Amino acid sequence: MKRRSFLKSGLIGLGALIGGRAAELLPTAMAQDTGESGVLDISGAIMNVHDPVMIKHADYYYLYHTGAGIPMKRSPDMRTWRVARGGTAFFGNPEEVFAWVPGAADIWAPDISYWNGRYHLYYSVSTFGSSRSAIGLATNLSLDFADPNYEWVHHGIVVKSDHDTNWNAIDANLALDADGMPWLVFGSHWSGIKMIRLDYETGLQSTEDDTLYDIAARAESPRAIEAPFIIRKGDYYYLFVSFDQCCNGIHSTYNVRVGRSESITGPYVDRDDVSMMEDGGTQILWSQGRWRGPGHNAIFSEDGSDYIVYHAYDQVQGGTPTLRIATLLWDDEGWPYVPGMGPEA
Repeated sequence: MKRRSFLKSGLIGLGALIGGRAAELLPTAMAQDTGESGVLDISGAIMNVHDPVMIKHADYYYLYHTGAGIPMKRSPDMRTWRVARGGTAFFGNPEEVFAWVPGAADIWAPDISYWNGRYHLYYSVSTFGSSRSAIGLATNLSLDFADPNYEWVHHGIVVKSDHDTNWNAIDANLALDADGMPWLVFGSHWSGIKMIRLDYETGLQSTEDDTLYDIAARAESPRAIEAPFIIRKGDYYYLFVSFDQCCNGIHSTYNVRVGRSESITGPYVDRDDVSMMEDGGTQILWSQGRWRGPGHNAIFSEDGSDYIVYHAYDQVQGGTPTLRIATLLWDDEGWPYVPGMGPEA
C-alpha cells in the first residue's frame, strides 16, 4: 500500500513455501472453496487484516499482516483462524529501523519465508506520503510461540530510501531464483518496483552485486503500483503487483495484475506482451459485488495446489479490510487466474 497511516502486510520452491510457503509440509485437511468463485469459506479472526502473507509450520498455517508489532493468526486447516499465541511477532519496535524513519508508529507489509534453515521475516517502516522508508529483517528458528527455540533475532536494515530518492523501500518480498539464490523485490509508487540481490548467508543486501534493478512501473501520476510478489513456476517467474488506490474502504480501487519473465530480474511482460515497465499487467483480481479493492496479495502453494491470499474491503461491514483466500488456477498457456472472476465492477 502507498505509505499508509496504518500498518501493511505479501517461490514456489523449497518444497512448498518461499515468501509465504513453508519448506516442510505435514499432512493436513485442505480447505475447500465456496463454489464457483474459488474463494475459501473462512471464519474467525479475519477482519481488520491488511497485506496478509501465509506460511505453514508443523501442523498449522500462520498468517502475518500489517499492524502494530506484526499481528499473527493461526489455523489448523486454512479455514478457521484464531489469534496466535503471543499475538504479535514483535514486542516493541526494532530500534535501528525506526530510528531511520522519525515519526513512524507502526510496521508495514510483513513477508515471511523459510530458507537456509531459518524463517525470514522482512517488514517495512514508513510514514504516510513519504519515501523515507526502510525494510528490516528478523529471523527465527520456529514460528511456534511455545517452542523453546522461538526468538526473533533482529538484523537491522536491509535497504532504505530517502526523500531524495525516486523509489520507496516498502512492500518487500523474498524470491529465490532457479539456482536457489535469494532476491528481494519491493516498491510502491514513485518510479515503481525494484529488486536487489541478497546475501545467502545473512539475508541482507549482497556486497557482490549492489545493482538496483527496475522491474515494473507506471507512467502516469500517481504511479500507483506496489506490493510485488514473485513466484517461480515451470519455466517462468511470475510477478504479481497491485494497481491503483488502496486503503479507502469501499471506495478503494486496488486490483491485482500479473506478468512473467524467464529471468528473475526481468523483463516482465503481460499476456499481451506489454512490458510491466510500461504499464503492463494482466488483471486477475478486481472489485466484485460485496468485495471492493482486492489487493496486496501473497501466493501460497501446497501439494500441487496454489492459493492467492489477499485483503478486500467488505461492503456489508462498512468497508472493513478482510482476509480473503482463493484458489489460483493456471490456463493452458501458463497464465494464472482466479475462478469465478466475472466482469469488472
